[in-house]
Amino acid sequence: MKNKSNQINYIEFRAKNLKEIKDFYSEAFGWSFIDYGPTYTAFSESGLAGGFETTEDDIVNGALVVLYHKNLSNIKTKIIDCGGKITKDIFSFPGGKRFQFLDPSGNELAVWSDK
Repeated sequence: MKNKSNQINYIEFRAKNLKEIKDFYSEAFGWSFIDYGPTYTAFSESGLAGGFETTEDDIVNGALVVLYHKNLSNIKTKIIDCGGKITKDIFSFPGGKRFQFLDPSGNELAVWSDK
């Protein structure tokens, strides 16, 4: 599937124990996993690509919806201009770069790019 700007592209959850969460989703739903270090695993065979990141924090809303955009700098500026607040500035990860933001209602989302 080709990545398209401004569309939901990935969903990220938090997990206390990656082995436990992988066992659960692979046994219950048949998902497959690829580990990216000791604190992150990506899943497939779910209908939408996603991953689990380990956390020690209490999980209140463990889902992080991730949109794709080919130009992170441009979309970051546009989000700020439209009233969004950046919660995690642009950073690199094995698949590219991304940042996280709050919309005007306080929902946290992320935008990533492989460019």
